[in-house]
Parts: sequence; structure tokens; C-alpha cells
Amino acid sequence: MGRVIAAGVALGLCALVLGAPAASAESGSLELQVSIDRRPIEDATVPIDPASQVELKVVATNTGTAPVKVRSVRLSGVALALTFFAYDTTAPFEVPARGSATRTFVLDLGDLSGQATGLLPSSVELLDAQRGTLGEAATVADVRGSVWSVYGVFGLAMLVLTVLAWAAALLALARHRLAPNRWRRGLRFLPAGFGTGLVAVISLSVLRLVPPEPAIEIPVVLGAAAIAFLLGYLTPHPAPPAAAPAEDGATVRLPLPSTQEFTR
Repeated sequence: MGRVIAAGVALGLCALVLGAPAASAESGSLELQVSIDRRPIEDATVPIDPASQVELKVVATNTGTAPVKVRSVRLSGVALALTFFAYDTTAPFEVPARGSATRTFVLDLGDLSGQATGLLPSSVELLDAQRGTLGEAATVADVRGSVWSVYGVFGLAMLVLTVLAWAAALLALARHRLAPNRWRRGLRFLPAGFGTGLVAVISLSVLRLVPPEPAIEIPVVLGAAAIAFLLGYLTPHPAPPAAAPAEDGATVRLPLPSTQEFTR
């Protein structure tokens, strides 16, 4: 029962993490054009070096009929529906109706090295006084942080847990201690597959190969979980324990024939 509960928890985490809605680039009432260190971020990968300051330029366009008051700007990075860094800068300004406003901010991201590394889906948001999003521009940030950052350590922890999950499942298979039911055997391997998918997504991100966007992470994690479940489902039925052979010189009690067999 404990193994089935563990598999259920893994499925719940999968639904919680991967089922979170992605941020929409069309949210809010302002249209944004953003550049970081004079590089437009739209449809681009923007390098961010925590060792140096970042110049963030925002051009906000208001297509509505009423002015919009902006309170702060936020630069954040998200992976697996978890926010690994977020920087807010309070700088109130107003965007006139059917007009635009341009603002330039200088951000000190010195502690970003300890928060993230690799490719991360990121966004620049303009927020109102209630912390609501007025406009958003999405990009992919190439963070030149440390492998021992929060994001890197999270990946290493997932790697250790995944190795332990595979070791436990394979050890139970070798000792013929898996459940006789095929579905329960598949569920025993499911957490290991789920962890394998997460490790693959984080590794591709840290190695700066593929950012962990929903279009990538969902198929990878669910595909790895499905493969692990199938492997567990197809494992052979655990063999019953073999009877211990009688030792040399040991007395073996044989059943006596009944009296009816003598009369025949």
C-alpha cells in the first residue's frame, strides 16, 4: 500500500507542477518592447551575467482610452512552474491613453549567481499598486550563475532521489519482491520515471541546450514516466520461493498409507 501511495503522490506532483498555466504574453493592458543591455528580448536568448549590472529598457504602449499608472517593474525566471529568481524595482510612472512611455532601469543582479544557472524562461512585467500585471514580455535568459545555485542544487537533489528510486525498484525486481499484479508493478517504477524526466529537463537547461518550457518539459516528463511504468508493467511475475532441500542425514517424515489401501 505504501508503494501505491508513493506513486499516487508522484502523479499528484506531476499534475501540480506540469498543470500550472503558462504565463501569457498578452496579459494586462500595456504592450511592451523590452531590451536588456540594448538587446531586444523578443524571440531571443538574452545572456545575463550576475557579475555586472543589467540595463533594462522598457517601452510601454497604451492602446486604451484611459491612462495607466505603473508602480514597479519585475524581472523573473521560472522553471517547472517554480520561480527561481525575481527582482522588483519600484519606479512609478504613467502611460498616457493611446500613447507610450519609455523607462530605463539599471538592475544589480549580484546575488543571481546563487539562485539560478543555465537557460530559464523569463519575463519582464509592469505591475500596478495591487501587484497586478499590466503588461508582460517573455524571453529566455541565459543565466551565467553557479551550478551550486538554488536551481542547480534542486537538479542535483532530484538526481539523487531518482537514483534511489531506480535502485529500490530494481532491487525489488532482483529479489522477486514486486507485487504479483502488473499494474502495481508499473506504479512501483512510476516515481523513478517521473524523476528521470525532471532530471532530463533540468540537465538540458543547466547545460544550455534546451530551456524548460512547457512545450518541452511536459512531453519529456510524461514520456519518461510512461516508459518507466511500461517497464514495470512488463517485468516478469515474481517467482514463488523455492522449497529448501532436505539436508543429508535428515529424517524425512513420509505419509502412511490408509487402511483402505491395504484392504485393496
